[in-house]
Amino acid sequence: MDVATKKKRSSGEPQWLTPDEGQTWRALHDVLSGLPAVLSEQLRRDANLSFLEYYVLAGLSEQPDHTLRMSQLAILANSELSRLSHLIGRLEKRGLVLREPDPTDRRFNRAILTAEGRALVTQAAPSHVEHVRHLIFDVLDETEQHALRSALMKVRGELIQQLPDCP
Repeated sequence: MDVATKKKRSSGEPQWLTPDEGQTWRALHDVLSGLPAVLSEQLRRDANLSFLEYYVLAGLSEQPDHTLRMSQLAILANSELSRLSHLIGRLEKRGLVLREPDPTDRRFNRAILTAEGRALVTQAAPSHVEHVRHLIFDVLDETEQHALRSALMKVRGELIQQLPDCP
């Protein structure tokens, strides 16, 4: 059955997953829930960072001025603003980021990556990328990698339609 046909099905009954779809869903669920835990363990061991801390620092490091509004960083990190605020507070205490009012609109705060934060994310990146490569790319051939990317881009497109703030 093609995607268009699947979308057209609409009876009053739930469209339960087929056994094949169920296996795919469980595999995806296992990856979505397990990958952050495995990556967090590696980051904690190698750089004393959690998964979320690393991705906040990495997100800031990828900005031209190493700065983002907290609200933009929350979207990038897929985190609630209150949770991100606590995380930024912990990173501030470690000297990895600064938080200050946005000079263009003082109603907003922005996070700024410090030199110490840049140094830590730069030090953490090689072993993290090596671990990602080991977990994802070393187990897939090029065709499988392209198929995975293609499938994920379709799912991502659907997510973006439902969550307008999705990066």
